Amino acid sequence: MQFSRPIIGAAVALTVASALAVADPTPKPQALAGPARQRDPLTDPGFVHFYNNEYDQAIAVFEQELKQHPADPELYNHLAQSILQREMLRNGALESQLVTGSNPFLRRPGMEISAQDKARFNDALANSMKLTQDALARNPRDVQALYAQAVAHGLRANYLFLVQKAWLDSLHEITAARKDDEQVVRIDRDFSDARLILGINEYIVGCLSFGWRVLASLEGFHGDREDGIRQLQLVAQTGVLNRYDAEALLAAIYRRERQPQRAIPLLQELAQKFPRNYLFRFEEVEMYSDQGDKQDALRVLAEIESLRKSGSPGYASLPPEKIQYLKANLLFWYGDLDPALTDLKRVTQNADQLDLNTAVMAWLRLGQVYDLQGKHQDAVQAYRETMKAAPKSEAALEAKSYISSPYRRKRNAI
Repeated sequence: MQFSRPIIGAAVALTVASALAVADPTPKPQALAGPARQRDPLTDPGFVHFYNNEYDQAIAVFEQELKQHPADPELYNHLAQSILQREMLRNGALESQLVTGSNPFLRRPGMEISAQDKARFNDALANSMKLTQDALARNPRDVQALYAQAVAHGLRANYLFLVQKAWLDSLHEITAARKDDEQVVRIDRDFSDARLILGINEYIVGCLSFGWRVLASLEGFHGDREDGIRQLQLVAQTGVLNRYDAEALLAAIYRRERQPQRAIPLLQELAQKFPRNYLFRFEEVEMYSDQGDKQDALRVLAEIESLRKSGSPGYASLPPEKIQYLKANLLFWYGDLDPALTDLKRVTQNADQLDLNTAVMAWLRLGQVYDLQGKHQDAVQAYRETMKAAPKSEAALEAKSYISSPYRRKRNAI
């Protein structure tokens, strides 16, 4: 959930924004026509599962609801969204390193999805698009149809980028999503949930260099960082459907803006509302670390480990190596190299138990620790494992550079 400087241009930056904005938790309407019905998604059992990373259960709920309401395009969106999010979780694509400068995910081959799930995802979006287009043919100002269509375009953009690595096609889809949401806001200015994608697009384009902003402007994107933040704050404060997504995005943006103290309360609220979603607790650790509060970061890590050991829902199946890596990474940045090395050795010994994102970063950190301890030959072996794990990743490129020129800690690295 952490945003950092986009590393592969405007198209990817905009699509990543869509990927992290967890599509749209719109409750099932009675009909498409008329004003949008806004109800807290936590009243929908499918989204209670969804926000707690329980995607199998969420999919089952949405499929059951579709049997009862086969003409509801938003339910098809929910199904497609849950399928994609499940694969993102499995691939480690929902965690901090997704859009950081040392990101193994963006540069590796497309995310693996089974042929069955690809078909389910594409069929669900095709059904959603057919239903919304039929509704808009009857009434071009149908707010709910426009909004459902925007969500479908956003989900397709995510899929094209994450699975097929079709960046330009993805950009066209997110452009279509933005245009639909702009029309929603023109018709109903009080429908603040529609500002989620608008806000994050404004923010990310506003962060791009001049050249990339010019490129983005050709697709109609005109960036303004501050306005993007204001729009997301509005969704977090007055939105219903996308409030939680806006809070998560704001936490990521506050970290990028070096304001972790503003992110921590948001993450604590999200962790309280979704107690089985360990990712919010992971992010809290990162925020405390950024704030220079090592003790509170270690405290939250200890709480996560306690939840895992006690078999708490959502934590019982969490690999201990995930927690060990998070702790080792924290210790690495604080210069506690010996305990960091101990944890990283344990993590890399069981790297096959981890998602690729965590595994490749663990190998890179291990090499960096060895270099800082003056053990370059050991570091080289770890760097080669980094390159083997994800040859096309940013981490692999970084590791390759350290083979001939040992890693050295930059000043004020924390």
